[in-house]
Amino acid sequence: MTAATGAGTLEVRDLTCARGGVPVLAGVSFRLDPGEVLVLRGPNGSGKTTLLRTIARLQPPVTGEILAQPDAIAYAGHADGLKGTLSVAENLRFWAAIYGTSGIETALRAFDLAALRDRAAQNLSAGQKRRLGLARLMVTGRPVWALDEPTVSLDAASVGLFARAVDAHVAAGGSALIATHIDLGIEARLLDVAPFKAAPQQGGAFDEAFA
Repeated sequence: MTAATGAGTLEVRDLTCARGGVPVLAGVSFRLDPGEVLVLRGPNGSGKTTLLRTIARLQPPVTGEILAQPDAIAYAGHADGLKGTLSVAENLRFWAAIYGTSGIETALRAFDLAALRDRAAQNLSAGQKRRLGLARLMVTGRPVWALDEPTVSLDAASVGLFARAVDAHVAAGGSALIATHIDLGIEARLLDVAPFKAAPQQGGAFDEAFA
């Protein structure tokens, strides 16, 4: 198969993904192009997190293909990925070094963290930690953002900062795949995962072993 073209392109073909070995979504297909935002919708437990983790290659798919350029995807889940004893600026420099990028000032300004640059991450509020975790996306240099409920712990003003960061990212040729229950006020397509719910498994080796 030919890989998706363009640094910010992500294509998913007939994907089945599982949680704990049990398929939760099947037949998922979509394409995300540079400059686009796709919002995943569905009730809690419907498989949005599993889908994002599979797309980010944190777990293997059961079947199907995930087409993107190598190292194109930056994933942000429920954990902020911070080192508590490092300052705000040191955390961003650490992640920039990991991803081989440089410069953290744009990320600090985008998430209103400049005044907190010397504060240890462990001394931040929940909302500040979340903003720092999201600022990390901006130093990865990766064009496809896969985000799982990114606005948790954010107040309305901080949600606005996040939305503007996403807008700037896609305006520069990036793309974003976001699982969220709220309206971010940004132009986006919607994908409801409910129609892709996997059919319940019937029987299997476990049942036969105890028949």
